[in-house]
Amino acid sequence: MSAPRPTAATAPNTPIKPRARKWPWIVAACLLLGAAGGGLAWWKWQSASAHAVEKKAAPARAAAQYFALEPAFVVNLVDEDSVRYLQADVQLVTRDPETFAAIGANAPAIRNRLLLLFGQQSSAQLGQRSGKERLQEAARTEVRQLLKGEGAPDKIEAVIFTSLVTQ
Repeated sequence: MSAPRPTAATAPNTPIKPRARKWPWIVAACLLLGAAGGGLAWWKWQSASAHAVEKKAAPARAAAQYFALEPAFVVNLVDEDSVRYLQADVQLVTRDPETFAAIGANAPAIRNRLLLLFGQQSSAQLGQRSGKERLQEAARTEVRQLLKGEGAPDKIEAVIFTSLVTQ
């Protein structure tokens, strides 16, 4: 048989092992969680601030300005089988104030160019949507070339038809 082990009560000279204290671990865990929460809050605040700066830094898009070329265009189409007409109400779209002023100053020349362009069309070309869209793009090109030739700003965004009738 083995000898009984001495216990603290039976061994007076044996040092008593102190109990491990939990409070330093609790404090360390609280500090770690607090630091992590603070870091997360700082990161969210920084990304929200950066997003707000990006919104402010992006320039606001200017409002579209529409210049109506009045009166409506009325031209003969080039159809050979019969006499056909095109009637179109046209507006020029720009967001640039200088271009808008240049359109006003050159309106008679723009009307002339567009009358010549519209008179080159046939009813078969204008019967489909794609033909009308090609005519819009060709009209935009004509207007831009004219303005460029006059040394004026040519930031024409679009040529739109508010009415288009072929007969």
